[in-house]
Amino acid sequence: MLALIGTIFVGLIVGLIARAIKPGDDKLGWTMTALLGIGGSFLASYAGSAMGWYPPGAPAGWIATLVGAIVLLGVGALRERRQAPAPGTPAPFAPAAVLHPPTR
Repeated sequence: MLALIGTIFVGLIVGLIARAIKPGDDKLGWTMTALLGIGGSFLASYAGSAMGWYPPGAPAGWIATLVGAIVLLGVGALRERRQAPAPGTPAPFAPAAVLHPPTR
């Protein structure tokens, strides 16, 4: 149980540092910031063991965890940018009556 609390605490700290380093407005709450740091740790551990830097099952270091969290923030920003329509652009699934209301 203490390891889980420590993981959440470290994830929160790393998530806060990653949000401070990466430019842009990331609208994340405390929970998502902690999950970002924890996800960065998992990403860094997986990538490090896949590249032979860490033995299987070993946790990633602070710097690798921070890099993993920044990568996750970047992926989230790219995904958000791709999904958001340009201002004033109607949704692609809107019916024609909504796009061009009849004139009287």
